[in-house]
Amino acid sequence: MDFLDFAVITVYLVVILWIAKWASSKKDHTEFSSVDYFLAGKNQGWLVIGASLFASNIGSEIILGVSGAGARADMPMANFEILASLVLILLGWVFVPFYLRSGIYTMPEFLERRYSCACRNYLSVISVLAYIITKISLIIFAGALVFEVLGVPFWTGAIITVVGTGLYTALGGLKAVIYTDMVQAFILILGTVVVVIFGLHQLGGWSGMTETISQAALEEGNPNMGQFFNLWRPMNDTEYPWTGILFGAPILGV
Repeated sequence: MDFLDFAVITVYLVVILWIAKWASSKKDHTEFSSVDYFLAGKNQGWLVIGASLFASNIGSEIILGVSGAGARADMPMANFEILASLVLILLGWVFVPFYLRSGIYTMPEFLERRYSCACRNYLSVISVLAYIITKISLIIFAGALVFEVLGVPFWTGAIITVVGTGLYTALGGLKAVIYTDMVQAFILILGTVVVVIFGLHQLGGWSGMTETISQAALEEGNPNMGQFFNLWRPMNDTEYPWTGILFGAPILGV
């Protein structure tokens, strides 16, 4: 890491915070309503919304975790992301219009209208705890690992991740999040494409990668290495049986 590397990272963080501030501003300088905060004013285009959904789903924990699983010959994990695209279509086609007709902004609010205030509070508490334990902690951990690669201490990187995200979210609610997500979506796509190109170049191209995988299978005795690129495993597979992938993952997504 040299001065130029740190300069690029600093500029990136400044631009993200500026975008959040810009997205949160309104021409008439009135205060945000609930619609503005939770639904970004209901006036965003398909590209902004689509890029935001992509960046929200493909975060640092996906880039590091799923890539690591693929390197261990657990390529069937890709099915969860492939099937997620189908579930998102179902979300937009069936569920979102229903939520909009109900005039709700959050799922706990829906439960309150449908059942009771106790149900709303229950879902709120469970959702917060579940996200902290199963998702937010992993995202912070993965983000801190990236900072550690850059030479920044782990806990310092974790604090930067939390504070930076909290700042631009608090500045403008969902509108700030979707615009910063849109920028980060293109950065994610460009970055992963560059990593693939450089990675294949270091391995000697596609054929060099397959030879490396075959050699690793012989050395490690990993039975999954023999079917590295096979997304569908036999029914008796202990980790990724095709029955669980085909039927379990969509149910989980819905």
